Amino acid sequence: MAAPKNKNAPSAALDTAPDTAPAANAGSPYTGALRQKDSALEAALRPPNFGDFTGQLRTIERLRVMTGAARREGRALDHILIHGPPGLGKTTLAFILAAEMGAKIKITSGPVIEKASDLAGLLTSLETGEILFIDEIHRISKTVEEFLYSAMEDFRIDIMIDQGPNARSVRLNIPRFTLVGATTRTGLLTAPMRSRFTLQTRLDYYSHEDLFKIVRRNCELLGMTIDNGGALEIARRARGTPRIVNNLIRFTRDYALERADGAVTRDVAAAALELLEIDQNGLDEMDKRVLRVMAENYGGGPVGLGTIGVAVGEDEHTLEEVHEPYLIQEGYLARTPQGRTLTDKGWGVLGILPKRRATQAELF
Repeated sequence: MAAPKNKNAPSAALDTAPDTAPAANAGSPYTGALRQKDSALEAALRPPNFGDFTGQLRTIERLRVMTGAARREGRALDHILIHGPPGLGKTTLAFILAAEMGAKIKITSGPVIEKASDLAGLLTSLETGEILFIDEIHRISKTVEEFLYSAMEDFRIDIMIDQGPNARSVRLNIPRFTLVGATTRTGLLTAPMRSRFTLQTRLDYYSHEDLFKIVRRNCELLGMTIDNGGALEIARRARGTPRIVNNLIRFTRDYALERADGAVTRDVAAAALELLEIDQNGLDEMDKRVLRVMAENYGGGPVGLGTIGVAVGEDEHTLEEVHEPYLIQEGYLARTPQGRTLTDKGWGVLGILPKRRATQAELF
């Protein structure tokens, strides 16, 4: 995975962006935890077309080419697989593809499609050119996945009627549709499934400059008053993820309404995010606990992830899926065959000098 780029202030964006957005609206609907989604608000903040979508330039260019060619020939869009970490815009791009093609979109997820009959019901209800978006497509069962092969390739499905001696297969033709799959774990998809997607494109973490633009745009849509310093403070602490940006914006807005005059400045944004225990490097409280435990209890490692999980009181899977990727991408820790180890940058962010290890001669 690519780490967020451009750690410095986005000077180009700062020079061209207006210093403040419109005045804040009264009230605040946000009451959830940091990563909890408010679906109605997120839908309102979603970019409606490619022109409004910030970042992911290579992916956007590829999708522009595909949609332009499909419209020119008056045909359905080819199947597309979008993969990458959570919160980077996979669902948003599916909606944009539907809007660009002037097509309807039907949304489901891998765990929901438990049986082949569930998928058959979805496919037979589609219209010509319609987009079927399957989130977390890697979680579709093997039986259902194989059922999907002929639908993607030949636009037909074979279903069984009756059971036992009376069982017979009936072939149904289905309209030419577009399957847009989204996954956070491409490696769990089988090779036959991956090969049936015309385009496989990856979303990477966003640079600070792109996140700054997203903060400015979304604050304007929400009617928030925010200056460039406040927008940059939110952008640099959002771990390269637009979904986290939206959550931080909502909490910062509430903090400004409750503790300030409603306007978000650099100091107000910093105070709000410090209340969430998110520091200027984007590290939250659990990230710092992991680093500190490794430094103080295990001399910087190597140490196993299970041991770290017990020491910090967190599930091993949560550490591996939520916290470890960002720590590795930013260079705070490294994964080795012997276990996780702190890097010099990891020691530095803690303000602790690395413990010197005894040489072999000193041990004897």
